Amino acid sequence: ARELALQMLFQFEFNKDTQNWRGIFWENHPAVPSVREFADRLVMGVIDNQKTIDELIEKHTEHWALDRLTAVDRNVLRMAIYELTGESSVPAKVTINEAIEIAKRYGDDRSSAFVNGILDHIVKQDPAPLEGRKEN
Repeated sequence: ARELALQMLFQFEFNKDTQNWRGIFWENHPAVPSVREFADRLVMGVIDNQKTIDELIEKHTEHWALDRLTAVDRNVLRMAIYELTGESSVPAKVTINEAIEIAKRYGDDRSSAFVNGILDHIVKQDPAPLEGRKEN
């Protein structure tokens, strides 16, 4: 579900003006209902909260403008941050580990370390958005 969500966010970033882009995506990438539901929840959570999420990314990526990040790194971070702040039933460690694995698979050689560093920094330095989350 997270990989499909990343693909959808990547597609949205470059084709946000296309009508029915989510419907077209699901026609080309069929998934079982539970996977589709979770992926859609992540994508819509990112889109609905993108301004706040992007501000949090910029706060923790010192000296890096958001547009300097690769599209993969930017969207992995967006997705993980939404999950950390909006999906309280998922333990933070699971969210971070999944984001690192996705960054390894879709990003460049440094993506996983970069994503890990930023998410770890957010969890340690900016815990307010994470209140009410499971710890393990």
